[in-house]
Amino acid sequence: MLFNLLFPLADDVQIFNLFRYLTFRTGGAIMTALLISFVLGPTIINWLKSRQGGASNIREDVPENHLKKAGTPTMGGFLILIAITVSTVLWADIHNQFVWLVMFVTVGFGAIGFADDYLKLTKRNSKGLKGRYKLVFQVLIGVIAAYWIMSTTEAPLSGALALPFFKDLLIQLGWFFIPFAVFVLVGTSNAVNLTDGLDGLAIVPVMIAAACFGFIAYLTGNLVFSGYLQLHYIPGVGELAVFCGAMVGASLGFLWFNAPPAMVFMGDTGSLAMGGALGAISIVTKHELVLAIIGGLFVLETVSVIVQVVSFKLTGKRVFAMAPLHHHFEKKGWAESTIVIRFWIIAVVLALFGLATLKLR
Repeated sequence: MLFNLLFPLADDVQIFNLFRYLTFRTGGAIMTALLISFVLGPTIINWLKSRQGGASNIREDVPENHLKKAGTPTMGGFLILIAITVSTVLWADIHNQFVWLVMFVTVGFGAIGFADDYLKLTKRNSKGLKGRYKLVFQVLIGVIAAYWIMSTTEAPLSGALALPFFKDLLIQLGWFFIPFAVFVLVGTSNAVNLTDGLDGLAIVPVMIAAACFGFIAYLTGNLVFSGYLQLHYIPGVGELAVFCGAMVGASLGFLWFNAPPAMVFMGDTGSLAMGGALGAISIVTKHELVLAIIGGLFVLETVSVIVQVVSFKLTGKRVFAMAPLHHHFEKKGWAESTIVIRFWIIAVVLALFGLATLKLR
């Protein structure tokens, strides 16, 4: 909004020329989201505590040591959504369709998570919204977003899948792009949700992935840089760097309150929204497969659950002491802080490898 209001005045007031630069506005989005988190965080946490009362927010299928966290308010993702939404609207070009598309997915998935968390509070149980209802609403939002992406993106990229390491290869999916995009959106959203099981475990990998995709969006939307790196140029997609900056700032602000011992949990409100946002950005920038590398930690957590379920149904035996993977290491006696920090390290390594694919073409 500031770009649309102030940049046209740059001829009269030279300092307003700063708003033409994505890097400046991305930095502004980071700081604004961080400031909003710091200012509103204590108030929202106290409100959530008052609303939670005696509700149980600890699932039954977790290690016993998690019972000591009972009483910690959930739905902290509401703070993240406020910070991202306000910062993005303030600093991004509000005429950019890609920005509103990603915002639609983020808020839509966040609303599903909010309904789930709210039911946990009001019904005084840890089950929340039934899984099939969550999936139906996720798929519905995914179909709308996929069609929107196809309508907004210019040919030949509108229904295509780009492959890392190959500079010119595009796989034209046609209308099959819609189920593919839905799979990416729903899969990424639920993968982040599965990872959100320890204090600070999910938010830092999300922040790392958001920073990486902010960089990718900036390069992909820049004609010079995309040409040099032999990336598929997508006009207007660079504006998503501002959105990613807002994600980074909101994540940092939330981490301030979520650092062990957590004062608030992200809940499905945050995890579904942040996962959906990453999925949407990867689809719009045509780096869906790179997301599987940068967000490899989320993939590992999801695969561990799938392997555990399949193994138990087929053989009656469990591969892991408990799934997702972070609970397995808890059962093995690892301290929570050890698991979290080591998983952060894995996330950093995978992110660096994912970024390396931009040059290896």
